[in-house]
Amino acid sequence: MHRRSFLISATGAALAPQLAWATQRFDLTAQPVNASLLPDGGPLTAMLGFNGATPGPELRFRQGEVRDIRFLNHLDQASAVHWHGLRQDNAMDGVPGLTQDVVPPGDSFDYAVRTPDAGTYWYHSHNRSSEQVAKGLFGPLIVVEDTPPDVDHDITVLIDDWRLTDTGALAEGFDDRHDQAHGGRLGNFARALFGMDGPVRVGDRLRLRLINVATDRIFPIEIAGIDGMIVALDGMPLATPRAVGELVLAPAQRMDIIADVTSDQQIDVLFPTRDGPFALGALPVNGVNADRTPAPIRALPANQIAAPDLTHAVAVTLVMQGGAMSRQMMSQSDIWAFNGQSGLPDAPLHSFERGQTARITMVNDTRFAHGIHLHGHHFHEIAANGALGDLRDTTLVDAGASQDILCVFDNPGKWLLHCHMLGHQASGMKTWVEVT
Repeated sequence: MHRRSFLISATGAALAPQLAWATQRFDLTAQPVNASLLPDGGPLTAMLGFNGATPGPELRFRQGEVRDIRFLNHLDQASAVHWHGLRQDNAMDGVPGLTQDVVPPGDSFDYAVRTPDAGTYWYHSHNRSSEQVAKGLFGPLIVVEDTPPDVDHDITVLIDDWRLTDTGALAEGFDDRHDQAHGGRLGNFARALFGMDGPVRVGDRLRLRLINVATDRIFPIEIAGIDGMIVALDGMPLATPRAVGELVLAPAQRMDIIADVTSDQQIDVLFPTRDGPFALGALPVNGVNADRTPAPIRALPANQIAAPDLTHAVAVTLVMQGGAMSRQMMSQSDIWAFNGQSGLPDAPLHSFERGQTARITMVNDTRFAHGIHLHGHHFHEIAANGALGDLRDTTLVDAGASQDILCVFDNPGKWLLHCHMLGHQASGMKTWVEVT
């Protein structure tokens, strides 16, 4: 499904505008929209969106900018906007109850969005997010390098799923406790949404920016029709690009791929299942690029991230608890917990001095995987051999497993730390850290 066919307003088809290089204040309006989720002209689905469409407009910024964005709430419920993955000023992070008050219906909030790091990010509601994001209140946010890589197309690919009724409506029950106690609200229909129209050519070099915008589903992904390398994860360039194989994206995770088109038919984004691959979407291929000379795929310019202090790192443990039939669920009002605490606590998990390095051991003592997201920072995953691994803002911790991360807490403020399976967050799996 092409982006143009997906973005639907109440009055008809409308391609959401791209905000690129504008200097004036930009208005981002949350409002009810109708979208055609099903292929082949199925019925419209009542959803939420930004500026008349879902997904919202693709915001493209230059690296190092500070942009004024006014959020206008035209919903019948409170909301707020989180700029996911950006090392943002704390007051602009968009987390009601921690960094700002909710924005009531009919009101507005002025964000100053800072973009220190080039890469692939996104924005989404952070109030009633298990419902509002599921209904479409999100959009891509791209920060362009001072010297972008040489590609013929820079394409954003949003991967999402929905739980639909037979009539094409979104099923209700966004706070269903059975869903929350298991893998979250998993849809019965999924698509890959491409941020461009029109075909590409054999031999074209593409930059594919994959973003998992689903509330709860972990997506294994295969891409057919290209030959390329992974060059970035969660906005942060890899020091050495790696081959594209079977890919896994937890909710909120991103992946940048630079690749050459090899198929003369189409590029397929596939969801492997026990019954064979499910086609999430395809990008048509038409013609041949005879002008491009094959060349090695090189690493992107590194973002400036402080190096961790391995010698004096503070040790912190985060234990994930709860879920279906757990002692937590049977004895407490909420379903999930960190370190025995369910919901946002009054005191932080830990208070760090600015610039302090922490080694956080994340222990998953549950029967379900969790994608743990830290606001305002990126961190190194620690490999099994103890080496510094990838820089990320969201790490996937399998059931019964553990993952150490190493983070330099150099961004002052109160920062949310939570499971980005949004049903798990809504039912208790969240805490925060303080940087002073």
